Amino acid sequence: MIYQEKFKIGLKDVGKNDEITNKGLLECLENIAAYHSDSVGYGINTTNITHLTWVVLDWKVKVIKRPKYGQVLDIRTWSRHIVKCYAYRDFEVYNDKGELCAIASSKWLLIDTQKGKITKVAEAMAEKYHSESKSVFGELEIEKMQLPQKFENTISYQAKRRDIDVIGHMHNLYYLDLAYEALPEEVYEQRPFNHIRIMYKKEIKLGEIVICKYTKLEDKNIVVIESQDEKVLHAMIALS
Repeated sequence: MIYQEKFKIGLKDVGKNDEITNKGLLECLENIAAYHSDSVGYGINTTNITHLTWVVLDWKVKVIKRPKYGQVLDIRTWSRHIVKCYAYRDFEVYNDKGELCAIASSKWLLIDTQKGKITKVAEAMAEKYHSESKSVFGELEIEKMQLPQKFENTISYQAKRRDIDVIGHMHNLYYLDLAYEALPEEVYEQRPFNHIRIMYKKEIKLGEIVICKYTKLEDKNIVVIESQDEKVLHAMIALS
């Protein structure tokens, strides 16, 4: 089943040249994914009944034509592949002229909110999503990211109240904010980046101090977010 919604690009969603930022685009994708789950009975408003919630593990996004302020986006999403406790979800973003502007793929993990543990997707639950076989990147799974060994720039950050979402962790979009802060100025000025890859490994909680380490590998700007003692990998972001 392909789920579809329209989104109008607002002021907070745009950056250079009045074009939608990567964070603004990801926010639209995150919202339509949530709306789709709402529609099949596994959304935010029913968590107290189902005791289930989805947590995003991976984003892979390609911007083809960057939309601008005030444009209305036609976004389509669908469940693509559900296996054990994981689900893959793909997206297509069209502008008001019907032009394909962006494609994206994502991976989600199902959590039992009562037990605070990973749980398997029941067959009855999977059936409600009516998964499609179409893959926007032509791949079943999202490739893993390789951790760099050397870094050029490092910053630290302590998670604030404003960063925390409804399940008590730093909201997934704010990891992208941290990545941008870690970029050297000359790299930051090259934005927007049309290829975004985010891999989440361990949640960041209120008050935790993390370090964000930057390096460039070939054409990719890589930011690794780790615990203060560098023993825990929280996330890895690639921008190009």
